[in-house]
Amino acid sequence: MLATGYNGAEFGSAGYMANGQHVYWGAVAVDPTVIPLGSRMYIQGFGDKVFVASDTGSAIKGNRIDIWFPTVQDALNFGGQTRTITLIS
Repeated sequence: MLATGYNGAEFGSAGYMANGQHVYWGAVAVDPTVIPLGSRMYIQGFGDKVFVASDTGSAIKGNRIDIWFPTVQDALNFGGQTRTITLIS
């Protein structure tokens, strides 16, 4: 799956997700027709960190996710990478 990094500050985002929560490390934007909101997952390369499908985005369609990073620079450094996603609930 294509995984990209985002922070939102670069777009003037107020930091709230589709589920109404404030963004946090571990939040992932998904296409809810592929990965249901609320799903928990492991993302290859992040060890045992559990991520949660908590957001959607107009550019997130199909087999693509956006991982929220604490800083714009962290998101830019991650860029876009192909990663294996394992749903755990």
